[in-house]
Amino acid sequence: MIEMELNKIVIDEKRHDQLIALKEKNGTRILPIVIGLNEASAIKLKISGFNPPRPLTHDLIYLILKDLEATIEKVIIDKLEENTFHAKIVMKTAKGELKTIDARPSDSIALAVRFHAPIFVEDEIIKQSEVFNKNK
Repeated sequence: MIEMELNKIVIDEKRHDQLIALKEKNGTRILPIVIGLNEASAIKLKISGFNPPRPLTHDLIYLILKDLEATIEKVIIDKLEENTFHAKIVMKTAKGELKTIDARPSDSIALAVRFHAPIFVEDEIIKQSEVFNKNK
């Protein structure tokens, strides 16, 4: 597993799909992931420090989990299947139990940003992405 950090968000409101780039925390490799406009906006708003007057979806999930004394421990992007990334959210419950929840990378990253949780990617996925991007 390679720890990654959010490096860039590219939003083009004329397009449906947006791009986020994860960068290897102690390296140079970049993993681009195409996500939806709403998820890209949710990530960008949080990073920019904007606090909406009423909670947006990811903020609501954050508030619910905090109220239940649960936290997001980490996000793992663990599969690339037919050009679609798959992720898992590792959550710690109030009782200290770890639960793993299947989720889209975009939602996972939006929550990781709110919980200041680390993002990990399987090394093989980064390698697959590098080969795919070189062939373009």
